[in-house]
Amino acid sequence: MATTVTVKGQVTIPKPVRDLLGIEPGSKVDFVRAPDGNIVLRRAGKEQKRRFDKLRGHAGEGLGTDAILALTRGEA
Repeated sequence: MATTVTVKGQVTIPKPVRDLLGIEPGSKVDFVRAPDGNIVLRRAGKEQKRRFDKLRGHAGEGLGTDAILALTRGEA
């Protein structure tokens, strides 16, 4: 898909591309240079968020400090 660059250096991202990348008004985008020299447009922060979300979690409800210490000491 081709688009025209304005005098200010702005372009309109075609709707199918915006839909594919989940770009909405106010979204930030990155331009990244690929190893082959091409420039790739991607939604900023999306990859970092996915990687972080996979690691996110908690130990569970109801375990206080004393209970955790008892478990680590083998007292429970």
